[in-house]
Amino acid sequence: MATKPPKGDPVQDAPQVAEPKHAAAGLPAIGHTLRIAQQQMGVKRTALTLLRVNQKDGFDCPGCAWPEPDHRHKAEFCENGAKAVAEEATLRRVTPEFFAAHSVADLATRSGYWLGQQGRLTHPMHLPEGGDHYEPVSWERAFDIIAEEISALGSPDESVFYTSGRTSNEAAFLYQLFARELGTNNLPDCSNMCHESSGSALSETIGIGKGSVLLEDLYKADLIVVAGQNPGTNHPRMLSALEKAKANGARIISINPLPEAGLERFKNPQTPQGMLKGAALTDLFLQIRIGGDQALFRLLNKLILESEGAVDEEFVREYTHGYEEFAAAARAADWDETLRATGLSRTEIEQALGMVLASERTIVCWAMGLTQHKHAVPTIREVVNFLLLRGNIGRPGAGVCPVRGHSNVQGDRTMGIFERPAPAFLDALEKEFGFAPPREHGFDVVRAIRALRDGEAKVFFAMGGNFVSASPDTDVTEAAMRRARLTVHVSTKLNRSHVVTGARALILPTLGRTERDLQVGPNGKSTEQFVTVEDSMGMVHASRGRLAPASPQLLSEPAIVCRLARRVLGADSKVPWEEFEKDYATIRDRIARVIPGFEDFNVRVARPGGFTLPHAPRDERRFPTATGKANFTAAPVEYPELPEGRLLLQTLRSHDQYNTTIYGLDDRYRGITNGRRVVLVNPEDARALGVTDGSYVDLVSEWKDGVERRAPGFRVVQYPTTRGCAAAYYPETNVLVPLDATADTSNTPASKSVVVRLESALEGRPATRPEARLEQSATD
Repeated sequence: MATKPPKGDPVQDAPQVAEPKHAAAGLPAIGHTLRIAQQQMGVKRTALTLLRVNQKDGFDCPGCAWPEPDHRHKAEFCENGAKAVAEEATLRRVTPEFFAAHSVADLATRSGYWLGQQGRLTHPMHLPEGGDHYEPVSWERAFDIIAEEISALGSPDESVFYTSGRTSNEAAFLYQLFARELGTNNLPDCSNMCHESSGSALSETIGIGKGSVLLEDLYKADLIVVAGQNPGTNHPRMLSALEKAKANGARIISINPLPEAGLERFKNPQTPQGMLKGAALTDLFLQIRIGGDQALFRLLNKLILESEGAVDEEFVREYTHGYEEFAAAARAADWDETLRATGLSRTEIEQALGMVLASERTIVCWAMGLTQHKHAVPTIREVVNFLLLRGNIGRPGAGVCPVRGHSNVQGDRTMGIFERPAPAFLDALEKEFGFAPPREHGFDVVRAIRALRDGEAKVFFAMGGNFVSASPDTDVTEAAMRRARLTVHVSTKLNRSHVVTGARALILPTLGRTERDLQVGPNGKSTEQFVTVEDSMGMVHASRGRLAPASPQLLSEPAIVCRLARRVLGADSKVPWEEFEKDYATIRDRIARVIPGFEDFNVRVARPGGFTLPHAPRDERRFPTATGKANFTAAPVEYPELPEGRLLLQTLRSHDQYNTTIYGLDDRYRGITNGRRVVLVNPEDARALGVTDGSYVDLVSEWKDGVERRAPGFRVVQYPTTRGCAAAYYPETNVLVPLDATADTSNTPASKSVVVRLESALEGRPATRPEARLEQSATD
């Protein structure tokens, strides 16, 4: 029997606040995991489902992309992974009756948390032009509607095909194949908003836009630098790897504007000792000013150059290019400027240098704290310079480690989900399938929003995700989406993007990772299929769901793409779409012929644990760059300038959140419960700005376009963040990020360095729906 969804939409701007925690996981994580899972799935389903997460014969967690060890615990999942699984395997259902009871206008007033809590979508739904309610529609009619709108376009480039990271390799390959046979490279994806800066910097410097380390390298490292990342909330299973690395003798430097509980102490819930005592992880915490990372690594590089015998001269001479120009720029680094840019002390930087010089094998891990700034790409290039100087790429226990977020976001890119495809990839597609793919670059996320806003794109199709809530400049993004002729979302659950629609809209419900995928083969019999994913370190493995689908109306993502392609492209298509839908092994055979590293795909993925993709810099110190070597780079040092009376805001996740999916209203490690509209401010900054702890403010962002962007009604929480810096949760604060405020080269939204002022608001101001506060008061 389906469990009941929560009745009301809770107020999110009146949290309780306590002292931040100094340890992550442990018994509280176990208790919270089981409570959430049982609320969504019930006791029996919880046990049957969670014990299959990340197992070699199970399904890949739909949460983060952190890799699994070869020897796996029976409970190989974290608290946030369990929440993701619970919301997918929930017994709650969103049926046609739900949509009949709720108009789109009504749903648009609801919070993202409330929408997600309603449960799994069960039927294809259509919002007709001029309609106010979604209505059930057959799959055949849904594909007809899409074909009608696409055929009415003046060009295929008036359509946009967005992809979320949870899409499987098989679905992603088919999706880009369909878009390119249609005639467009408009394939924006969630990478555009997160690690695009990493890919841009790494492609230029080492020749491949992926990390160069495997899980085993962390266990062999002498020093691990974790910069701009919060593993305790965003990649909790990484804490197990750091714990093992520490046990093997590694030291850890954490670089972050906020102290993070998981990097202070990890209480491993998989062991009795871990639950009771835990392990201290960080040896040196550098509480850096937002955006000061490039300046820090530049100065460290200067100090390495000045330290006798510190440079690996043989490696530099044999494997690198551009050293002299880089070295001249590094030697010019200025101590005073670096201290101003970073907010660190000279003693702290000298401590870090000592640890760097004592290490023969160094890894640098990073996430959004480095990638979402205007100068993100030069920052990551400087990290590469730092590693190249001491030969720390292509050596066991050393290398670059961009920690990807969403499960299979890296696999999607490998499969060709990219608006700027390499000519060699397009050549391989043309040779394999016999059509000429378009060569002109397409839209990334920011350019897609502009195109929709300006009427240059009219059909928007999303394979998963929550585009409206994930994108910057919320008001601009929502207005752009409403200008579309048709918006289509392939989804498992309800989200904000379903209620910000074009003139017509479709919701296409799909199977989740947890569910069994049966396809009718040529012999008329149903055959169980599996899909594959690639983790953050280039490991490819199978994922097999076991639960019965939430509804018999659901189609798998590969089936949706195949049926869409057959309907839109018709009999003239050169691609065997019907064959692909019936047997995913035939898709993998074609991937093997198109994408290097996937040779004998079906044979290799059948092995428990899958296989590792080749990585030339790691495997053979070969760098497929324009120069044929690893490239040192030299760029001017940049960091955000902060006007008087302003703060530098970074957007971030709460602990009860994964990307735009809100599992609950708590941020346990930061001491925030029962609310999300908070702004974390250093106590000295609060006093200087005349705001008190518990007061309410509007956040107003300032940018060079002169447009005022406002997020109203945030409770001030005095918090030990860096002076001049503040933090608040997204997607609530995405409204403050200007569409055109992006990273140079990568065009990633600069969500981690937003200049804001705080304007006083009425205490207790309702920041969500006015009636929500009344509703809450009536039940207290």
